[in-house]
Amino acid sequence: MNNKVSVVGAGNVGATTAQRLAEKELCDVVLIDIVEGLPNGKALDLTEAAPIESYNANIIGTKNYDNLKGSDIVIVTAGVPRKPGMSRDDLLSVNAAIMKNISEQVTAHAPEAVIIIVSNPLDAMCHVAYETTGFPKNRVIGMAGVLDSARFRAFIAM
Repeated sequence: MNNKVSVVGAGNVGATTAQRLAEKELCDVVLIDIVEGLPNGKALDLTEAAPIESYNANIIGTKNYDNLKGSDIVIVTAGVPRKPGMSRDDLLSVNAAIMKNISEQVTAHAPEAVIIIVSNPLDAMCHVAYETTGFPKNRVIGMAGVLDSARFRAFIAM
C-alpha cells in the first residue's frame, strides 16, 4: 500500500482504529505508544489476523517516533483517560503536556501530515496541536461529530 497512517496511542481507541484501517485496507499502519511492548503486541495480533480476515496491510508497532516519517495522517488517541469523578477540565493539564510532546514529534518526523485528534478534552487538545505544530488549520482536525452522532443513535436505539 502507498498510504501511511500512524496512530499514536495503542489503548482501546488506538488499537481499534488501527484494526479498522488495516481491515479496510486503507493504508499501512504504524501504531505508536510509550508503553513497552504494547504497540508491538497489538501490531503482531493485527498482522496475524490478516490472513484470516483477508486483508493485506503492513502494520508496525513501536515506541519510536521516527516511524512517523512519511505518514499522510497521524491520528492521536493518546492521553490519560478520565477517571470516575474527573471532569474534562481535570484532564487538561496532563493531556496538554502529552499532546504538546506528540505534536513536536509529528512536526519533526511528519511535517506534511494531517493530524486527527481524538484525545480529550478534544477542543483544547486540537488547540495545543495547532499551536505546537504551526500547521495550517485545515491540517489539524478534531474527531468528535461522528462519534457523538453514533453514540446518540445507539442511545436512541437502546
